[in-house]
Amino acid sequence: MLCAKRSARCFYLKIMSNWHYRIGGITIEYIYLNIKKIIMALEITDANFEELVLKSDKPVLVDFWAEWCGPCRMVGPVVEEIAKEYDGKAVVGKVNVDNNPQISMQFGIRNIPALLYFKGGEVVDKQVGAVPKSVLAEKLNKQLA
Repeated sequence: MLCAKRSARCFYLKIMSNWHYRIGGITIEYIYLNIKKIIMALEITDANFEELVLKSDKPVLVDFWAEWCGPCRMVGPVVEEIAKEYDGKAVVGKVNVDNNPQISMQFGIRNIPALLYFKGGEVVDKQVGAVPKSVLAEKLNKQLA
């Protein structure tokens, strides 16, 4: 049995397995329960942008992307890795530009993937295009210093 639940930032995966053993006339039931916490980048929308990004007391990395964008698909897994590594130190989120045009227009996003770094509610750095993880992490580390 596999159950999944997504909270604001975490994806909880519950795996349950039942085994029944019959020894002689006795049935032994064994239940295995394993819960894993999987950290994911936040889904940022027009509705929650101010709360999650502008009012954050931590540095924020926002990935502006779209499903049809090839380079975005290359950067996406890297952003997810950064979300895991910087959990608790920085906020990492993703904005789908097709579903959230207001934020995209507000920050003049014309090319994607575009990654904006925020600190204190202001854009402090920017990266456009697919780049290695080390480049994105270095820019985020500068905001943490």
